This record gives sequence, C-alpha cells and structure tokens, in this order.
Amino acid sequence: MTPPYNILFLCTGNSARSIISEALCNDMGGAQWRGYSAGSHPSAHPHTDALAHLSKMGHDTHKYRSKSWDEFSAEGAPQMDIVVTVCDNAANEVCPVFHGQHIKLYWPAPDPAYVEPLSARQAAFAKTYKVFRARITALQAMDMDRVSRADMQEIADKFSA
Repeated sequence: MTPPYNILFLCTGNSARSIISEALCNDMGGAQWRGYSAGSHPSAHPHTDALAHLSKMGHDTHKYRSKSWDEFSAEGAPQMDIVVTVCDNAANEVCPVFHGQHIKLYWPAPDPAYVEPLSARQAAFAKTYKVFRARITALQAMDMDRVSRADMQEIADKFSA
C-alpha cells in the first residue's frame, strides 16, 4: 500500500462509532490517511451526542453525515485499503460485511447511543472516543509496508472498549 491510505469504518447505523472513527482518522492522519464511514442501515443523521463530543474535542463536524455503505461500492467510489467493522456482537447487532480487495478488521465497541441516562450516555461517548483515538493512533503509527492484518487486528484487543 502507498499513502494516502483509505480506511472505511462500518457499523449498522453510521451515527456514532463509525462517525467518531472517521473524524479521528481524518483529523489525526494528515495527508497520509483518509477516513470514511458508512452503515448497512444508516440513520437519518449522526447522533447528536456523537457530534457534540467531537465538537467538544475540537473536530469540525459539519462535513459528517450518515450514509449507506452502497456509496462505497458504486462506480467512482474511493478504493479502500482497510475496512474496519466497529459493531459490538454483544449488543446483538447485525454487522455489515463489505466485499472487495482490502484488509478487513473487526474492532468492536459497545454502542454509546443507547446508554441511559444522559450523563451515562455522554460518558459512554467519551469512552468510545478515547478507545477509537487509541486504536487509530496505533494504526497510523505502524509501518504500512511491513504490518500484517494480525498486527492491525491486535490493536482492538490492546485498546478494548
């Protein structure tokens, strides 16, 4: 692979975990990394608490929207180098499967969108942000010419949710 590396973060609704991951990847990756996100059954829009936490952490949230993974299999779509599914099987979610020539990773994290009450949900979004920031930082620090899929997958275990 040669930079820039395109990475697609997938979840069901594309409203929280994948949006947070997309923003982190883009804002931390400079010119070497391009983050995208999508869902198998996208929400109408990103979760307001996800956008609020991203904004609180200094990210510009105006460009982020919930979108279908179909956009990334359409003609003219960017070619992905890495596709990361962020669904948490413990939550009984149906996680999308994205086909094609790329490295496939599974970085599960609980969905903070359904945590109640509000104070606990805000804490869950903060934790989700912290976990994905650590994972993406570790991934972007790797020598992409020498790293294996197993090395990339190990990041999820090291920085678990």
